[in-house]
Amino acid sequence: MNLKLIKNKKVLTAMLAVLAFSCTRERSPITGWSYNDPTNGGFEKPPYEEQETGPGLVLIEGGTYTMGRTEQDVTYEWNNVPRRVTVSSFYMDETEVSNFGYLEYLYWTQRVFGPTFPDVYYKALPDTLVWREKLAYNEPYVEYYLRHPSYRDYPVVGVNWLQANDFCAWRTDRVNEFILIREGLLEHVPNPSDQDYFSTDAYLAGKWQGQLKQKLPSFDEQNPERDVRMEDGMFLPKYRLPTEAEWEYAAYGLIGNTIGERITDRRIYPWNGHGVRNAQDKFIGQINANFVRGAGDYMGTAGFLNDNADITAPVYSYWPNDYGLYNMAGNVCEWVMDVYRPNTLQDADEFRPFRGNVFTTQKRDSTTGVAGLGQEIQTNVDGPVYQKYKHKVNPPSAHGVSGETIEVTDSVSTIMTNPDGNGYANVTAEGKADIPGRVQWREVSSAFSTDNLDERRNYKTADYINYLDGDVNSSIYYPDGEDAYTERGDKLMYEYAKTSLVNDKSRVYKGGSWRDRAYFVNPGTRRFLDQRQTAAWLGFRCAMTRLGSPVGLGK
Repeated sequence: MNLKLIKNKKVLTAMLAVLAFSCTRERSPITGWSYNDPTNGGFEKPPYEEQETGPGLVLIEGGTYTMGRTEQDVTYEWNNVPRRVTVSSFYMDETEVSNFGYLEYLYWTQRVFGPTFPDVYYKALPDTLVWREKLAYNEPYVEYYLRHPSYRDYPVVGVNWLQANDFCAWRTDRVNEFILIREGLLEHVPNPSDQDYFSTDAYLAGKWQGQLKQKLPSFDEQNPERDVRMEDGMFLPKYRLPTEAEWEYAAYGLIGNTIGERITDRRIYPWNGHGVRNAQDKFIGQINANFVRGAGDYMGTAGFLNDNADITAPVYSYWPNDYGLYNMAGNVCEWVMDVYRPNTLQDADEFRPFRGNVFTTQKRDSTTGVAGLGQEIQTNVDGPVYQKYKHKVNPPSAHGVSGETIEVTDSVSTIMTNPDGNGYANVTAEGKADIPGRVQWREVSSAFSTDNLDERRNYKTADYINYLDGDVNSSIYYPDGEDAYTERGDKLMYEYAKTSLVNDKSRVYKGGSWRDRAYFVNPGTRRFLDQRQTAAWLGFRCAMTRLGSPVGLGK
């Protein structure tokens, strides 16, 4: 046989093999090169359908609605002027966070950080003393409400805004850890320590030091295995508090009153009608939520209790709204993300409105560019609003600190820092110290050239809490600029504790509670409290951002 023919046959066979191999792969519409092909570098397109629904969450399909007052303003605050806005789809907890859910968080925190960093556990404890009243006997709730199984399904209270955010961060890491274990990628460690507990940010930054069961196969011939990346879509977004606009939108549940693009009935409460009782034939006359019916009437008359709850009620009580959310009216008020300003509804964007932006970025090493992990411990932030306690800390030599006992007392503690900065750190007044093992974050600043603030058009600084309502440009007390104000000693627009209770730590809470009259059950009402304070009628539930399609594959 002709050698040239044989050679051509071999070339043809090889070409057909390559063609058949490449036909099985999706090609880039940009370059024509195939994805997931080791022969051209292995750029991957992982399989992905849509975002997984996290534990306890319900998808809230977004849309437009009129945010603000739907009832007469009996408090005459005029801080919720109606305005049409649009909220993107998001996820929200089906119920308030329960005592049992929070006890799971406390148990994990004590088990992981208790031996070495007990302050992390003490910082997470709810304030059970919020039940005390000067002229009422509430001591049983102080002792039993949080931990007794009779109340395990009741909403947790005594948690301030900062603690609620810490809970959200913990929940994010535990859910993503479970996903990796479920997919067979992570070694299940029954007893993690403060050195190797799973942190999502630390894992994505390549700083996590735990045990992997296996890695994902890679199409890059130079690196046959790799860690999970953001591009895989395996990790869920962070759990967080809902924004005020999101909470109010979800509470109304207007999806149940929508025909096409027409909302047939405007709602005052999370249900139809102008009353607070159920109008259905089977349940007619029954109270729809847990609130105070009238002066001194917290639960009705023996034999027919109107809301069947003297204080809070179990989180799965009463009828859910049309999104399937329980207790969006009554039971406990709930923290949201927003910083309070009376004019927010007039100033904020009409798309995803929110006040409280402080733009941050990961702290990175100047030489390696890799994120650093925090080793700082802070107790009780910066005020006497937390419980005071007394305990002893015995930092081990493994953290570069001598083994002497340091006694910690009062509402704020200071723990000495070892020379190399890898152990304990001094308490700071700003309340921004990190839990050990988590990636550290900092505010963007013009002092860092990498932040490129001079080149940005959409923002020029990190903190926009005061924007249009309390900053230099919006205040009548700054006619000549902020420097002139400092020299003259004039009043601030919001002079905290003198002429106002509003400051940058005032956070909005929404909804009514078991101690409120029916007026506050209206989702449009707005109230606020210092982020370091809490109450026996105040709880929270978590939310999560929805990525991609607002309706999902189901529609």
